[in-house]
Amino acid sequence: MGGSEGIFAGKRRNFQNHLHILLSFAAALLLFSIPAIAHAADHAAIGRQFRVWLADDLWPDAKKLGVSQATFAAAFKGVSLNWKLPDLIPPGEKPRVPKAQRQAEFGSPGAYFAESAIGPVVAGGRARLDRYASTLSAVEKRYGVPGAIVLAIWGRETHFGAVKIPYDAFEVLGTKAFMARRKDLFRKEVLAALQIVQKGYIGAGEMKSSWAGALGQPQFLPSSYLEHAVDFDGDGKRDIWNSVPDTLASIAHYLQQYGWARGRGWGYEVRVPASVSCALEGPDRGHAISEWASMGIERVGKRPFPAAERKAIGFLMMPAGRFGPAFIVTPNFYVLKEYNNSDLYALFIGHAADRMEGGEKYFSGPWGKVGGLYRSDVARLQRALEKKGYDVGGVDGFPGFKTRRSIGEWQAKAGRRATCFPDKTLVKELR
Repeated sequence: MGGSEGIFAGKRRNFQNHLHILLSFAAALLLFSIPAIAHAADHAAIGRQFRVWLADDLWPDAKKLGVSQATFAAAFKGVSLNWKLPDLIPPGEKPRVPKAQRQAEFGSPGAYFAESAIGPVVAGGRARLDRYASTLSAVEKRYGVPGAIVLAIWGRETHFGAVKIPYDAFEVLGTKAFMARRKDLFRKEVLAALQIVQKGYIGAGEMKSSWAGALGQPQFLPSSYLEHAVDFDGDGKRDIWNSVPDTLASIAHYLQQYGWARGRGWGYEVRVPASVSCALEGPDRGHAISEWASMGIERVGKRPFPAAERKAIGFLMMPAGRFGPAFIVTPNFYVLKEYNNSDLYALFIGHAADRMEGGEKYFSGPWGKVGGLYRSDVARLQRALEKKGYDVGGVDGFPGFKTRRSIGEWQAKAGRRATCFPDKTLVKELR
């Protein structure tokens, strides 16, 4: 009997051990599933809030703008929140510093001009200069914007319409207007999108956008569509989704409305002698181009500035400070920045347009080995300069022209060689 009891006791212990393991495993599964269940429940609850917001908050404003109930209902039929979009702040949560800003590395500006990026835009643009010659000529005659500039923007934005634009615009804009970091901006845009449908320019179900809510081949936000999109092919629609003439003319009209100066280019690559401070950069520090030339600034290749340009105002632009090529740009360069507020974007467009028409493949000035910083490093440097009284244009982790020239001014004041660009040593010194 004793032996039998021992056997059964061992079996009971094994059973109890297995039961304990099974219960622990089940508890663990339950524990791990609770956040997922709660997460789904939170999304469902916030989704219900979204529907209430549409009816009680957004609809009254849409109605005031002349949007019918039928249009509003069609726009948001089947639309739910898209939780995969970036920069969302669910109701009740506090804004946080975006992970991209904390961890994204800020590399050399030269990487923006990699041949893999600019080459296809140049090649595609050259092919289309002939293919759409008559349309581009008519567009330039009406709006004053050269065809190569228009093609460079079209190519950069959607690779001449080849890029798929898959998102439901009302899902994107509705989600962002309800709980994005800049929800007030997107509220304006979703209301503009409703007006586009109301005016019959496109059906609600056909309106596709990028993940940022930009529409069609030129990637206009809805408010820009209402202001700048045109019907250039005469079919009664402003079709920037399917019509090449409407797309090209709408881009040109946008630039014209922001002040494109007919007959002027965007700028010239130059050599800046050491005697000229890189801190003279910026659209608020312009001089006649003849004055820049009198300081010793000359075009690369020692070509003269066009005679018609010498009395006109130009601006120094050094996107990598002393570590990269330099330019004297015209006011049209800053019109290009109205399309995308980035020095590098405007430079990309201008350079691609020049290359389409036979310009040099590469800049004469090399891009130095700069980079290796994180956006948080640049933001830290910007805060330090602000505390010293410099205007860096805001703490955003990007070294724009105000940050660059503030660096140069601080370096000169400290008796250093002015480079006008952030580096690791500078971040440590200004910490």
